[in-house]
Amino acid sequence: MKILIIGGSGLISTAITRQLIARGDAVTLYNRGRTPLRVDGAVQTIHGDRTNFAAFEAQIAAAERFDCVIDMVCYRPTEAESAVRAFAERTDHYIFCSTVDVYTKPAASYPIREDAERKPDPAFDYAFNKVACEEILLAAHARGALPVTLIRPAHTYGEGGALLHTLGWDTRYIDRIRKGKPILVHGDGSSLWSSCHVDDVAAAFVHACGNPVTHGKAYHVTGEEWQSWNQYHLRVAEALNAPPPALVHIPTDLLAKALPVEAAWCKLNFQFNNIFDNCAAHQELGFRYTVRWVEGVRRTVAWLDEHGRIQPGSDDDIEDRVIAAWRRAETAMLA
Repeated sequence: MKILIIGGSGLISTAITRQLIARGDAVTLYNRGRTPLRVDGAVQTIHGDRTNFAAFEAQIAAAERFDCVIDMVCYRPTEAESAVRAFAERTDHYIFCSTVDVYTKPAASYPIREDAERKPDPAFDYAFNKVACEEILLAAHARGALPVTLIRPAHTYGEGGALLHTLGWDTRYIDRIRKGKPILVHGDGSSLWSSCHVDDVAAAFVHACGNPVTHGKAYHVTGEEWQSWNQYHLRVAEALNAPPPALVHIPTDLLAKALPVEAAWCKLNFQFNNIFDNCAAHQELGFRYTVRWVEGVRRTVAWLDEHGRIQPGSDDDIEDRVIAAWRRAETAMLA
């Protein structure tokens, strides 16, 4: 198959590209060319900025026709509208990388199915805009302009990326665990989370390519080791052969007020249970959860070590300052 990936240098799109090449597909990447590719094998590249809509659509019009397009970097409604203009009648299949963050939080029931209500907090720009993109693309599918499939990953991690934690993605988190420092946890650490290794997520995209059964449908491709945030951190320590860290629990609302940027996703996402039904992806995309969390963490951290990507912490990290302030408040309350 001739497949175009919009993106191609990110975490998931790199894994997709590798798997497509291994399968024997002819892969073309559309990106700005600013990030080095981490793939071996022959790929064609079209350099451009998809947010320059006129230029992007002209480049696509001048390119060959593709059997399938995988759009990994469509984040705003205007980008989805441009994609419809660019690819209508130009491809047999358009796969949109969406997100499980499109759902209303907290959910009405668990596990969350693909037909659950999609009304995220308007303050959650990323999720709110992804819903708008989905609606534009599904409308194009309904009127016969573009055969669309939606794939909704959750937290995806792996070699080439980092490990998520309460305050984001920075790798000082790994350094803290190795040094036996306390770890900041939003709330009481009991909300449930699911993580999926990038190789398993990518395989679902690859199996979807050119599959007409998927047209007009949405699929979850998420982790299947539902674990609390407390378990998450303790298992990271296990993967690193480090002692179990002290977990310092701070109310999510307080964290969001104290650190409105760093803890924004805690308030909008992490504090809620994130448990998703993967049955549709199992049945129609051949999705399988094969890389378990502890093993995936070991692989991810090994890659970070190999590439010198782990940031050293300091004695004045923001986590240390917040934990110290919280402990002072605890002492004052008890007094």
